[in-house]
Amino acid sequence: MLRRALVVILAMSPAALPEASLAYDIKPKTPESAFAAKLRPDILGISTDSTADSARASFESAFKGRLDTKTDIQQQKFGGTATSYIAALIFSFPGGPKQTGEVLSSSFSSPASANRAYFIARNLTFAQDQQPSKADMIKQVMDKYGAPTIVGDQHLYYIYRAGSIVSVGAKYKEATALEAIDRPLDPRTAIKLNDGNGRGSCVAVVKRSQAKEKSLSAMLDEAKGANCDGALSVQLTPGATPGQVGNAQFTLLDFKRMISAAAIDDNALVAERNERNPTPQGNAPRL
Repeated sequence: MLRRALVVILAMSPAALPEASLAYDIKPKTPESAFAAKLRPDILGISTDSTADSARASFESAFKGRLDTKTDIQQQKFGGTATSYIAALIFSFPGGPKQTGEVLSSSFSSPASANRAYFIARNLTFAQDQQPSKADMIKQVMDKYGAPTIVGDQHLYYIYRAGSIVSVGAKYKEATALEAIDRPLDPRTAIKLNDGNGRGSCVAVVKRSQAKEKSLSAMLDEAKGANCDGALSVQLTPGATPGQVGNAQFTLLDFKRMISAAAIDDNALVAERNERNPTPQGNAPRL
């Protein structure tokens, strides 16, 4: 009886097997990015050029040896296929009176759009006896990323358009950035980030995006409405004294990649559905 059952299973055609079990040949296309090769910002070596696999290796290296690390590796399936992929990574290490806490997270597009990062964030909560000076943090940030577009409201904002950091006339040095960071954003400078059609600057888009779910579908409308291609936000919250930093939050957003990846993914999903459920076609009548 067992032999007969095996023969029946082997004789089944591929059409009789569950749809999800059939392999689907995904041909990845790399989506466009806000960042040029010579000006590609990163957070701990992770940029929006990173794939989920390469980013995961960087996450594991950054948290190596931290026994209390919590890892959240979120996987999804592509459409109706059996192909699974990493959609998000979140590694966290708890803070304490003598221990700096850290959260590192990133979100990725589907395999159709090469599983590339479009959102990267790092949050550091410094132990009180480990809080760096605000001047040192600003120096490190500007040494790594260059002069920001606008500073204020506890943030340094880097706005990217056409592969370059946008300049709105304010030429920040370390000293002037330190003076400006705890003041409100200069409205005369901020208004220059609006476009001719009155669209809001990327500063507002970054703030709204930080509060949203980090899936591509949830962030797509903000990306389409942004008056820039990408943004890097560095927030420095005061610590035990006004001159110290208690919390540092880095956020990198590639809006151009989100829009491009979403279009690639949509086209691939349509092709996958059509292959799985082809539209019946009759023969042309004989004339």
